[in-house]
Amino acid sequence: MKSIIVIIVGIAALSFLINGAANWLESQPTEPEQKFEVVDTYKECDVVRYTPDNSARYSYFLDCKK
Repeated sequence: MKSIIVIIVGIAALSFLINGAANWLESQPTEPEQKFEVVDTYKECDVVRYTPDNSARYSYFLDCKK
């Protein structure tokens, strides 16, 4: 009977530690997404792809600062 209680307490302690580790990993900062990316060139200009937040569409524009 005592061994069953020890096993149950051990499993509970292990699950508590795993949950704490998962929460810690989830709270770590992540690298921000790149919204602008140079994907090509056209007549000495950069073709830039813009991705808005929560959107499945891309927008493209030319950057001719050179």
